[in-house]
Formats: sequence, C-alpha cells, structure tokens
Amino acid sequence: MAASCCPSHGRFCLILLLAGAAVASSGSRAAALGAEGSSDVKLHVDSACLTPQEHKHGAAMGTRMPIVHQHGPCSPLTDKHGKPPSFEEILAADQRRVDYIHRRVSETTGQVRPKRAEPSAPPVQLQPASLASSAASANLPASSGNALGTGNYVVTIGLGTPEERLTVVFDTGSDTTWVQCQPCVASCYRQKEPLFSPAKSSTYANISCSSSYCSDLDIRGCSGGHCLYRVRYGDGSDTVGFYAQDTLTLASDAVKEFRFGCGEQNRGLFGQTAGLMGLGRGKTSLTSQAYGKYSGVFSYCLPATPSGTGFLDLGPGAPAANARLTPMLTDKGPTFYYVGLTGIKVDGRAVSIPDSVFSTAGAILDSGTVITRLPPKAYAPLRSAFAKAMADLGYKKATATSFLDTCYDLTGVQGKALPAVSLAFQGGASLDVDASGILYMVDMSRACLGFAPNNDDTDVAIIGNTQQKTYSVLHDLGKKLVSFAPGAC
Repeated sequence: MAASCCPSHGRFCLILLLAGAAVASSGSRAAALGAEGSSDVKLHVDSACLTPQEHKHGAAMGTRMPIVHQHGPCSPLTDKHGKPPSFEEILAADQRRVDYIHRRVSETTGQVRPKRAEPSAPPVQLQPASLASSAASANLPASSGNALGTGNYVVTIGLGTPEERLTVVFDTGSDTTWVQCQPCVASCYRQKEPLFSPAKSSTYANISCSSSYCSDLDIRGCSGGHCLYRVRYGDGSDTVGFYAQDTLTLASDAVKEFRFGCGEQNRGLFGQTAGLMGLGRGKTSLTSQAYGKYSGVFSYCLPATPSGTGFLDLGPGAPAANARLTPMLTDKGPTFYYVGLTGIKVDGRAVSIPDSVFSTAGAILDSGTVITRLPPKAYAPLRSAFAKAMADLGYKKATATSFLDTCYDLTGVQGKALPAVSLAFQGGASLDVDASGILYMVDMSRACLGFAPNNDDTDVAIIGNTQQKTYSVLHDLGKKLVSFAPGAC
C-alpha cells in the first residue's frame, strides 16, 4: 500500500505538523500525502497556495481545468479579510445536503421514508426588468431542489461572447447549471466577480416556453413566451430566472448553445461563487448536453488540502494503469452516480457487515458531500474496528462533535501510525482512503473519523469528497463505469 510504514498491518505513518499559523479555512484542516516514495504522511495546514504538481493521471485527450477549494488560498474567491465558515457551519450544511439527497433518492426510486415537516413557501413571483412590458408576472411552484449546501470545490468557466470569467461550484449531485445574471429583479447574493451580463453577449438567447428544452427542467414557468427555471434549496436558498443558452468556454474548448439558468432572483448561502456547474446524469447537465463532444466522460481529482490544486478532465482518454473499475448502476435512479459498495476493511481486515446492508441501502458518489455516510449497521462495526485499532496505537479519545462521534486528542502526537481504511466495490474495485481522508480535523488538537451513520439503514450510502481526495475519480456514462486511480493529485 502506498505510504505504508507497517506493511503487515496496512497502516500509514502519521507525522503531525500542527502549524501555529491560523488556516485560511476550516476546511484546510486536513491531512496531506507526502512526497512520492516517502513513507511519511503529514497532517498540516498551509496558509499559502502550494505550487501545483504535475498530475500523474488524467485524460490524454479532452479538456483539463484546475479544481480548488472554495475557501482555500488557491481560490480566486479567497477574501483575506473575510471570515471562513466554522467547522460547525460546514458540518451543518453537510447534513442539510445529505437530508436532501435522501429525500430526492426516496422520491425518484419509490422508497418510503418518514417525512419531516417543512415550512411551505408561496409561489415565486418573477417580474424580469428585461420583460417589464409583460402585463403579468410569472408564477413558479415552490419545490425543494438540489441542496447545494457545502459545495466546497470550484472551477472557473467562461460564458458568453466575448467570454466573462466566472467561478462556480462543480457538483456531481446537480443537473442544471446556473449563474447570477444582471439585472437582479429582486435580490442577488454577494459574489466576488461581476455578475454575468447577457446584454453584452452576442451569442446569448432565451429559450422559448414551447421548446422541448424547457420541458427538461424539473421546475419551470413562463414569462412573455420565455422559459423560466427555479431551483429551491433545502435551507431556503433559491435561484430563479430565465432558462437560456450561450457559449460555454471550458479551458480552450467552446460548447456552443449551452443551456443554463440565468438567475435574476437569487437568495441564500452560496458563498461568493457565481453559481453552479451541474455534472449529474440528467438532461440539463453539462455531461448530457456535451455528450457529443466529451462522450459522457469526465474525471476529477480533489487535492489533499485546500492549499493544493486538483483537476477536472472532460472527455475520454487512456485510463490510468492503476485504475480500479466498478459498474455505474444507472438503473437505480436519475441524476446521482450509483455504485455497488460491498464492504469495508480496516488495517487490511474485512469489517463484519452483512451483504444485505449495502444491497438494501445502495450507494452514490457525490462531490459535494463532505463526510461519507453509511447505513448504521455498517457504520457501527467500522467505528468499533477503527476505535480498537486506534486504542492499540495509544491514541487518546476526545469529545465527540456534531455527528462525528469517534474523535481523538492529537496534542503532542508525533510520528504515529494511522489505521488504513478501504472501501470495496462491485467488480473487485477498491478505494484505499488516502490518509488525508481518514480523519477530519476539527481543530488544531482534535480529529474525528471522517465517516458518519445515516438515520436509517434504508437511506442510501454517500461516498463523500473527504474520502475521495487524491484519487482520479472517472465517470463514463457511455460504458457505465466508474474508476478510482490513486495518487492522481
């Protein structure tokens, strides 16, 4: 195993470098894999953007874009004078996203689960300034949409002719791409970059209400013959505006007549991003719209710390020699990327979990969820096995926080081993979690196991972005495959 110092036990070597300087973001409290060939794994925080290293795996053909953490020093959105979100805020937003995913999966797969009482919202009234001559305002039904929540990794795109550069969340759990647009009819949240101006683009056009493309939207309306979209988030945030098309620029590639939401009424907790790029499996997603160009193939690598840079590759290419393949289960439901999780290992030993636990719940890969969620009957034995391994190594327990219940006091710890954790999938694929994804750093002296239980064993398991760090995670809609290639960034 890479970076193993105790091969017989499959453990990582852990050196804690608890820097005195405060980190730019709570999300920066993470472990980073050491240099290639080293047996050391370092937990540290960096306040400066690290020089990007050559990424080892990725498409030999296609388009590559850098991925950075929204709140890290490499982000174009970083505000040196702003206050980053606390870990409590990050975990609370993460839970809202997980709650949405569970509701959405339940709705689209016909599963029955208890419903929480939620406040109802009146229909949205949109009176676009550009359609001021229209006599009647447009009504759109209130509906829960994708819970953007944590959306903590961003990419920079170009939109329009001439192009305007915009930094957006990239999200595999969403379909519709949207950005904030001028003019703001009622309100726009504060973003760092200028709002996209449709009037300045020679290739911008609204989509007609009679177009089949308008029918592709889950929530839609009509104003002056123009199609409207709406996405309402689980925390009350929402975006409303015209469904439009324009030229999308990805690195040096141009995707003409790309359909997206031009939001003129946007409220909520979206950070300072310009919007969202949807990479789900639905008809409105970038993946589906640009299928002819990229063959339904994309991969990404999330860096070990917010100080690093990962990548987003679009298009087919030669798979990495060390890629591990598992089927993409497209018959399970829309939007999300379902995979067959079959087991878990700690220190190379299989955790005792009945096969029926994962087959009942199912599992998805998600770029926006931070902490991996497991069925309670899978999480409990994982927690027990990990806690025993940590106790054997002499780690001291610490108080639990939020939904992270297996925490450790790292004060004064230097050069200790860390138990390895591995996720097994259908087809023999495995994801040997990088050291940066095993523990979630809560503060400078406390770290918790980066997994949590779902409320119910029937709730879908979610493989979060903490456990995906440093892997090239490839999605191939045409071949219905997902692959994991370690050490990619």
